Amino acid sequence: MKPEDLKLLVKEKYSEIALQSKEQNESSCCGATGCCSTVDYSIFSDSYSHLEGYVADADLGLGCGLPTEFALIKEGDTVIDLGSGAGNDCFVARSLTGESGEVIGIDMTEAMIAKARDNARKLGFTNVSFRLGDIEKMPVTANKADVIISNCVLNLVPDKQKAFSEIYRVLKHGGHLSVSDVVVKGQLPVKIRQAAELYAGCVSGAIEMDEYLSIMASACLTNIKVQKTKQVNVPDEILSEYLSPQDLEAFKNSGTGIFSITVYAEKPLTDCGCSSC
Repeated sequence: MKPEDLKLLVKEKYSEIALQSKEQNESSCCGATGCCSTVDYSIFSDSYSHLEGYVADADLGLGCGLPTEFALIKEGDTVIDLGSGAGNDCFVARSLTGESGEVIGIDMTEAMIAKARDNARKLGFTNVSFRLGDIEKMPVTANKADVIISNCVLNLVPDKQKAFSEIYRVLKHGGHLSVSDVVVKGQLPVKIRQAAELYAGCVSGAIEMDEYLSIMASACLTNIKVQKTKQVNVPDEILSEYLSPQDLEAFKNSGTGIFSITVYAEKPLTDCGCSSC
């Protein structure tokens, strides 16, 4: 599929998801009704309920980590959340920045932006805003953010090099990111790569972990470190939708793994002279 087609597919699926409850989204592996029947999506997500600032109405159960726990957000920080959905991570981040900080959510789905803005209005938050836009071309000025967070979104972006270059542009010098995402170790079977439904929701947009970290480095981000790694054990009932019994057995014995990782990186205090600077 062409990048623009993939973006359209993801946008359509997440427009559906925005209109559903967390319980409905968790009843299928990719959130969209009918995708994977009754398979539990929570194999990817972590519970937010113990975190200060958690808002149940903003939690659609679509994350694969808790980036705010590792993001070192301080009072007064400007935080940008990429793929902000209904605002879940933004509201948790706001509890850390306080009223003196600013939180900006960016999402390319109109329905998600509308839902997030409605949630912020109900909460009376004046320092949390949501902008419709593309992660590969953010509607944000350069050197804006102290911290950038993202939760299970960058794996859905076709041009990850451009996305991380944009992250570099938008971060302040000395600023940092903490992103949770899905990556793989080893090559996923072609049939899974080509499964558009699975791409839109879970893992087939993911790339090799080493390649993921390499792209971050090539965008001039430094001090890159994996803060948390969690293997994702996808049930056979999901994989059997895309693989024959023989292919499934071969895949399980291949050593290929699917992982949720949370990664930290910094923008240097001074420009480094590379193309992203």
